[in-house]
Amino acid sequence: MRLAEVERGDTLAHRILIRMISLFAGYRLPDAARVAFYDQEFVGPILGEWTQKTMRGPSSWSVSERELMAAMVASWSTCPFCIGAHRAIAVRGMEPTEADAVLADYRTAPISDRLRAALVFLDRMTREPDQLSADDVRAALDAGLTTEELEDAAAVAALFNIIARNANALDFEIPSARDFDSAAGMLLRRGYA
Repeated sequence: MRLAEVERGDTLAHRILIRMISLFAGYRLPDAARVAFYDQEFVGPILGEWTQKTMRGPSSWSVSERELMAAMVASWSTCPFCIGAHRAIAVRGMEPTEADAVLADYRTAPISDRLRAALVFLDRMTREPDQLSADDVRAALDAGLTTEELEDAAAVAALFNIIARNANALDFEIPSARDFDSAAGMLLRRGYA
């Protein structure tokens, strides 16, 4: 069951803001943004700043690569909202067929060895966290990742392991592909904070 509070916001000002953004954007404001407006202490500025730093801050990973990592974490967490949202952003900077191949099977997708090594690490981190070890770190570094690249990728996975589970727990509505695309444009322009 969806939370009615996510739909309406926690204050009159937030309800008006949600309605106005939806009206001007031409689509229903996605639930992730609604939750951010609903309870500032739950997912407010701190989560927004962490997301902004992780997804848009300095990194040798491109924005599209980080967004694709987020979509993969969402895939492993079975979160259709986050898969759709982050794939829509990723394909703004890469071929849709490449993103789709990664989401289908990153092990055989036509991607760089560097990205594949990161995804191997993130796969273990997400699906078998109790098995993650120094050997996994060594394997990623031996595959050519730098310590900073591995840390940046791990930050994406840590963040989206939390966000995807919240999206599933709150039963976020799944927008259409067109609405995901429109929201992707907004997130690329405005960022997450």
